[in-house]
Amino acid sequence: MTSPPRLPVVLMWHMHQPQYRDALTGQYTLPWTYLHAIKDYTDMAAHLEANAAARAVVNFTPVLLEQLDELAQRVGAHLRHGEPLPDPVLALLGPEPLPERGPERVQLLRACLRAQRKSMIERFGPYLELATLAETLATPDRAVYASDQLIRDLAVWYHIAWVGETVRRSDMRIAALTEQGRDFTVLQRRELLTLIGELLGSVIPRFRRLREQGRCELAVSPYSHPILPLLLDFHAARESVPDSPLPRHSAYPGGAERAAWQIAESVRVFTRYFGAPPEGCWPSEGAVSEASLELLDAHGFRWAASSGNVLRASLAASGANRDDPSLLDRPYQRPGAHLRCFFRDDRLSDLIGFTYATWHGDDAARNLANELAQRARNIAAAGASASPDHAVLIALDGENAWEYYPFNGYYFLHALYAALASDPSLELMTLSDCMARGLRPLPLPRVVAGSWVNGTLATWMGDAAKNAAWDLLCDAKAAFDEALARQELIGERRTVAERQLALCESSDWFWWFGDYNPAEAVRQFDELYRRQLTNLYRLLGRPAPDTLSRSISAGRAATEPSAEHGGVMRRASAT
Repeated sequence: MTSPPRLPVVLMWHMHQPQYRDALTGQYTLPWTYLHAIKDYTDMAAHLEANAAARAVVNFTPVLLEQLDELAQRVGAHLRHGEPLPDPVLALLGPEPLPERGPERVQLLRACLRAQRKSMIERFGPYLELATLAETLATPDRAVYASDQLIRDLAVWYHIAWVGETVRRSDMRIAALTEQGRDFTVLQRRELLTLIGELLGSVIPRFRRLREQGRCELAVSPYSHPILPLLLDFHAARESVPDSPLPRHSAYPGGAERAAWQIAESVRVFTRYFGAPPEGCWPSEGAVSEASLELLDAHGFRWAASSGNVLRASLAASGANRDDPSLLDRPYQRPGAHLRCFFRDDRLSDLIGFTYATWHGDDAARNLANELAQRARNIAAAGASASPDHAVLIALDGENAWEYYPFNGYYFLHALYAALASDPSLELMTLSDCMARGLRPLPLPRVVAGSWVNGTLATWMGDAAKNAAWDLLCDAKAAFDEALARQELIGERRTVAERQLALCESSDWFWWFGDYNPAEAVRQFDELYRRQLTNLYRLLGRPAPDTLSRSISAGRAATEPSAEHGGVMRRASAT
């Protein structure tokens, strides 16, 4: 007897951060891009490098790639020529004097506390001691008692806590700083800055090398991470939520053209950094519709991926049994299309995103491997002829989950790759590998627009503040179109304005509006979004409307804290 074919398992990690640089000042208002670079992007590359049998798909947003490149260059320019650092928290490691005013010192103290308490602050005794003191002093009347050395030491520990676990275990500079504990000198801070610059500069080359070695497939999202179905048609929001309120504008002006620009620009930027065009696309937030899939197909993508919730809704709309196990874990193809569509297993993906963080790493990895091995047995029992056409896709955020894990998920990820690579019933693959294997797609007559979040688009449209944000964007796009029609945007001026418009089209602004989000995070993203729009008007040579000086979300955000740190909600499955 021959053994049944091994079940292909695809791990897809999505790397995404919106543009945090303030368009009006050129400074970064939030540190999440460089912090996730030195921690998560670095660790995720290291785990793939450490196991020759490991395979994964890693998806990047082009706006993240550009930020990584810019931040690496600006840290390098500081170290070589003394140019200003691009982020106020990062600048605490430099030689510049600290602000004397109490409110500004309060902001710095609070900024250095934006880390998970249990896994990142309490892990290090000196950091916990400094953090406890900083919490006491982080008020306008007490900040004067926080010495410069205390703030500098706190900043060093903040960055030590954010460094990736693989770096912590291998770099002697981190070991020396950790052992010293306090009273860090300007030269020691410079050493830490040098390491941060090295890590920022290494992310893209490491993943490019892994791709060239055939150890991972690199994929892309639309340029600035917009929700393509909504750019194309606001009424897509009602395919899964029929009574969803819509913005005042009936549609995004020129949305089809903008969606095509977002896709074409993503391919151009991706190719510039990785040397070859992508074959696959994880549409922003896994959000798809029939029109958006047609557009991806027209741009030559071979595969796209979304959520199992979207598949189930689409199967039901097509008259199929949405819960038939033989219809899951399969590639699909729309009538007349070349594009293959894969859909993630939401339950297994969410185990990694939200459950396994509290488990022992080995136990969690073993549990997932057992779940997949049982899936392989079930498929084989249903008929050997079906087995070659199945593949399980596990897709989730590759950055935000790990700070909830002990040691940044080091033991879990190490054990996960080992367990999946060694199981005789499973085979780690990429999605392009699956297509090369010849997995036969099933037809998908109908696609119901939705995303990874409950299979709907409600996270980005329908709430009063979200719809108001869309209306502001529509007004700005109308101003852009007017300037274009009057031939006021020519050559480089048009290029710059188009890219600024793209940043305003990012899905992240609309994600954060809503009364279920923490008030401080909403405030930060509200302000940053309005400044992006304000800069667009500036580039168009037009005054920004007064509405951009007023908060979109005032009185609408939640006041209760949630599982978030400094503006990055726990979007562990928010690929």
